[in-house]
Amino acid sequence: MVERGQERRSSSRVAPEHQRRVERLERFASLLDEAFQIPGTKFRVGWDSIIGLVPGVGDLTTALLSAYIIFEARRLGLPKRTLMRMAGNVGLDTLLGSVPLIGDLFDATFKANKKNMRLMKERLQRRSAAP
Repeated sequence: MVERGQERRSSSRVAPEHQRRVERLERFASLLDEAFQIPGTKFRVGWDSIIGLVPGVGDLTTALLSAYIIFEARRLGLPKRTLMRMAGNVGLDTLLGSVPLIGDLFDATFKANKKNMRLMKERLQRRSAAP
């Protein structure tokens, strides 16, 4: 017999066969969105924001890096609807991030990769909790 608290904890985890890949992708997303803390604040920025400062190619480069997370989500078997939501996050980040100055601020606060990892983990957790 499983106790109530134990059941809840086990259903909120990603399946063991996907755990290592998800952890690696989370580290990658953190590098892209939250690698550095701005001194004197609690605000964090990542390589996505820094590379995005390069006019033209910066946002395209970070979009390609973000696409890797979506590629891995597809390999994990996430449904098309979730993949489309993830692609929408990256598209919005790329489109609005390409606007000079205002786009750079948006890029630093939107954190598409962290949002996409949250979507991925929620979907994988639901799948592993299903009977």
